[in-house]
Amino acid sequence: MMKIAVIGAGVSGLSVAHFLGENNRVVVFEKESQPGGLIKCRRVNGSLFHTCGGHVFNSKRQDVLDWFWSKFVKEEEFSKTDRNSCVFMDKNGTSLEHDNIPYPIENHMYLFDEETQKAFYEDLEEIDKVKGLNAKFTDYDSFGNFLRWRFGKTLYNLYFQPYNEKVWRRDLTTVPMSWMEGKLPMPTTQEMRDNNANKVEEKAFVHSTFWYEKKDGSQYIADKLAEGLDIKYNSDIDCIEYKNGHWIVCGEDFDKVVFCGNIKDMVKIIKGVDVEAHKAPVDALEYHGTTAVFCEIDKNPYSWIYQPSRRHESHRIICTGNFSQTNNDASVPEGRITATIEFTDEISKKDILENLKRIPLSPKYIDHKYNKYTYPIQDANTRTMIQNLKATLSPFGFYFTGRFADWEYYNMDVAMGAAMDLCKIISQK
Repeated sequence: MMKIAVIGAGVSGLSVAHFLGENNRVVVFEKESQPGGLIKCRRVNGSLFHTCGGHVFNSKRQDVLDWFWSKFVKEEEFSKTDRNSCVFMDKNGTSLEHDNIPYPIENHMYLFDEETQKAFYEDLEEIDKVKGLNAKFTDYDSFGNFLRWRFGKTLYNLYFQPYNEKVWRRDLTTVPMSWMEGKLPMPTTQEMRDNNANKVEEKAFVHSTFWYEKKDGSQYIADKLAEGLDIKYNSDIDCIEYKNGHWIVCGEDFDKVVFCGNIKDMVKIIKGVDVEAHKAPVDALEYHGTTAVFCEIDKNPYSWIYQPSRRHESHRIICTGNFSQTNNDASVPEGRITATIEFTDEISKKDILENLKRIPLSPKYIDHKYNKYTYPIQDANTRTMIQNLKATLSPFGFYFTGRFADWEYYNMDVAMGAAMDLCKIISQK
């Protein structure tokens, strides 16, 4: 039995603690006063505020599903819901009027005017001539190039470019494809033609249906996974030192460490192992934060609403009030629900209120939270650099995983899967 320190009680840290805790003594160190990391929620005026997005659960991995449902009573604690998402497309020269185009937009081009449909089908012909009928993921040299030549310039100009530039705030042709592997839809031109002709709804993506907590949202997951674990809250670690074959954390000796926080902090606090060569490239890693704005909005049937409009800065509305009725306090007026409206990076309350005037569904401000780290941004060298750092540290019994440890855009279930894979390696050693 080993004594293992886990740094961070977000989804990754809690998962690691469970996987390794079966045969080892595990102590979790968390700098905040509650578990959850990016999936934390809090009640505001009785309604549930997802302070960083709106997290739901499903997975492509059966081992992740099996493990997750071993911790929860599915039918008692969760509801299963079909994802009902749409794109709000401006009309009549204003963002307050909009056409509601079901998501994914490429399957619903038949809802646009004849001129736009004609241009879309001409684009598909162009794609076939330039890229061929069987273009692969590796046939595109950037995220922007992929969007332009997978869906055509009409859809690129209408939706993909303005939406993604609001999210990522950069030239999309500078975003490498390696970062997006496994996260992008890959419909062929023929599939797009057939889906539009047959009015097919896309149900292939992993969260086309999802499970959501009946009470307290994703905070419920964090709180329940934290039960029974040895978690030391309010522990802001400023040094992890390797000495005499052990790691010292907060004065305690440990055989191994699994770091599930931010890699930028990690390389600054490691002592006793030379990571100096990695500090500059880690420091140079780019990222975005989000400002999550908690609002009341008009009742609607949607789960996610994507907003490519250039008339305001928000990129999506997450209708968390539709996920569970318990998310809406009794004081929320009839015909209204709560929701989170997302902006990339930090935005002042004054600018939030100005933007809300130009966002549909009559949003009324309740609260907001700025999260400095939400979206990790990779370049062509990021993954190699991360693997080299892991190779440097693992011989000393130091490991790391998580969205901002691995610098990968993990959803909750993918973070669990990455933790599971790492813990298998640790256990074998």
